[in-house]
Amino acid sequence: MSREIVVLGAGMVGVSVAWHLVRQGHSVTLVDRREPGRETSFGNAGIIQREAVRPYRFPRDLGTLMRVLPNREVDIRYRPTGMVGAASPLLQYWINSGKSRYAKIVPEYASLIMRCLETHAPMVEAAGADHLVRRDGWLELYHTQKAFDERIAEARENRERFGVEFEVLDAAGLYAKEPHLKKGLVGAIHWIQPWTVADPGALVQAYAENFQQQGGRFVQAEVRGVEKGGKGWKVTTTGGETLEAEQLVVAMGPWSGKLLSRLGISVPLFVKRGYHMHYASADENAHLNHWIMDAETGFLLEPMRAGIRLTTGAELADLDAPPRFKQLKAAEQAARKIYPLGERRDPEPWKGARPCLPDMKPIIGPAPGQEGMWLAFGHGHQGFTLGPVTGLLLSQMMAGETPEVDMAPFSATRF
Repeated sequence: MSREIVVLGAGMVGVSVAWHLVRQGHSVTLVDRREPGRETSFGNAGIIQREAVRPYRFPRDLGTLMRVLPNREVDIRYRPTGMVGAASPLLQYWINSGKSRYAKIVPEYASLIMRCLETHAPMVEAAGADHLVRRDGWLELYHTQKAFDERIAEARENRERFGVEFEVLDAAGLYAKEPHLKKGLVGAIHWIQPWTVADPGALVQAYAENFQQQGGRFVQAEVRGVEKGGKGWKVTTTGGETLEAEQLVVAMGPWSGKLLSRLGISVPLFVKRGYHMHYASADENAHLNHWIMDAETGFLLEPMRAGIRLTTGAELADLDAPPRFKQLKAAEQAARKIYPLGERRDPEPWKGARPCLPDMKPIIGPAPGQEGMWLAFGHGHQGFTLGPVTGLLLSQMMAGETPEVDMAPFSATRF
């Protein structure tokens, strides 16, 4: 039976939820203050990460903690105010990164990751977005044999448990694939299954346009208020329009917690911020054939439409704290040691925030104590990867069907 549904948030997750709901025949309105795909989904590395079956743990070994403490690393930095503000969820994050708890989390998390390609595929086809997508994987680079060997061992375990496919490249094999990288790397893992996207924001926009072609409606406005009333839920916007719907989906990424707090729903959401910049190649004959990650330093280089995108690791800070570009500067200096980056192409660096939860898993399902409200946020580093599978599973739950995945591990009630 057709229902009126409002989806708040037009990133990859929100757009994917709306896309699946309109395919079910519902009347769906998608709302965001910006055009689809212009926030967190715009600035990521553009990888649909089939290999990422293990979520990012909080570092627990003393060596890593001592390395991070001076706050000068590329892979992770922090603001003291951000650490204090998120002290409780960060403590739980640290606890959940312990061996026994993390061992339980991994297969639950992997149950979503393993379905990422099969759920992106019909959306790519329907949206006519195949020109944005490459299907030749990406490369994870290593400077030291010890770190390389440890990662190979983990990759082999992931292949046995979760069907992850990869190729181990020694130095010669790596430089055969990427001849313009500077010498000195010991090798790389070629993750074979992942897809890479030349313009992540454009892919979200293509999905959103297809949603509208199927009868969905997009409203560009900021949400002023959400309350029960009318048909079930009433949403007021800055455009002066009041939207009424039987059901409401909150998929606002890092802004979800603030909205829910107004309704008396508390979720331990915190953010990991990140930065990116596009570059030309210093040598007009140099190019990258694949997306690459310097795994031991903590940055990625991606040959995108706008140039070579450099994306940093994580910054633990308040959502609205002003940007600090030292982490990007450090990443740029490190990147120039392995590839001939040229001048910057963007007027200023991009900054975004990843919505994270302390057990590294998203919330997908009904809002506790709020009939007709559904939640889809907290995907951390993998919202771009997991948007379509989230949309599929949530639409199945909303239809009263049995989802393809056990959804108990993703319930909001676990907190």
